[in-house]
Amino acid sequence: MDYMDKTLQRTKTPQPTPAPHRTASGLALCGAVGLVTVLIGLVVPGLSPLLIAIILGAILRNVVRLPESWEPGIGFAAKHILRWGVVLLGLQISFTTIIDLGPGVLILVVSAVGITFLGTLALGRLLHVDTDLTLLIASGFSICGAAAVAGVQGTLRAAEEKVAAAIALVVLFGTLMIPTTVAVMAALGFDDSQTGIFIGATTHEVAQVVAAAGIAGGGAVLAVAVTVKLARVALLAPVVAGISLVRQRHSDVPAGQKRPPILPLFVVGFIAMMVIATLDFLPAPVLDITGYVQQFLLATAMFALGLGVHFKSLKKLGARPLLLGLGSTVLIMCVGLAALYVGVGA
Repeated sequence: MDYMDKTLQRTKTPQPTPAPHRTASGLALCGAVGLVTVLIGLVVPGLSPLLIAIILGAILRNVVRLPESWEPGIGFAAKHILRWGVVLLGLQISFTTIIDLGPGVLILVVSAVGITFLGTLALGRLLHVDTDLTLLIASGFSICGAAAVAGVQGTLRAAEEKVAAAIALVVLFGTLMIPTTVAVMAALGFDDSQTGIFIGATTHEVAQVVAAAGIAGGGAVLAVAVTVKLARVALLAPVVAGISLVRQRHSDVPAGQKRPPILPLFVVGFIAMMVIATLDFLPAPVLDITGYVQQFLLATAMFALGLGVHFKSLKKLGARPLLLGLGSTVLIMCVGLAALYVGVGA
């Protein structure tokens, strides 16, 4: 039994609920860092609080030995706080806005997610990458980065090390895509609208989309890129439901146990928030406040996930997950370029 199998076995063993005072210390650390990164993002708009948080978490974990008593709170932030952040993310996505993108862009969004997801699964099998890790990478790279990894993890119940590895790969390749997408669009001479479509349809994280679009051309590119990206985010629910259905069909449930729900409760909450956004009855100040709260929750969770990135553990994964991340990134960029060359956004 290898390292990852042992870890997965441990995570499936029921753990006692930690005492509240044990949860508080680690959670307070994550919350404090999350708040600081959001404030930094307000002062320096080009910096993503989520990226700052996960990088700080990874650095701290590998240079400082944290007290064992903090671990329950860190785990709470990485799981439960992240899910609340995903729920509130739904308030940014209106079905009406997505439909207004037009049939060509919508076909591109569905194609980018579908082809990248299935292509990554196929490449993962070819490279003999762990099945759960492949699913996490496929979801994160095709849909919306860490939020998608969290959504799928709720169905897979994957080991924390695998979740951390998938998040680390999203951060690595998504960050590399910021200058890459801008350079590719500039070299090929596409206009602002096409550049926004390409960045939104290919870049992994919402924050990375904002950064790339800001560099590429500011407001004109940013508005298109974020809308296209949020259309990809909206596909989180059907993808999670599909994975859950396939898993249930091919797995047996022990006697006396219920099957897990097709959609985790927080994904249902995500859909409910999308409905609220579409109905458009919340005033702008309320949406602004919930936007900051959502950023804070996700930044808090990203720091906690960063604390799960043990470089020694990641080394044991080997080069294959890196190759899988690279292949997935190249694949989604090829889908985006193909769409532009057939006239989408022209």
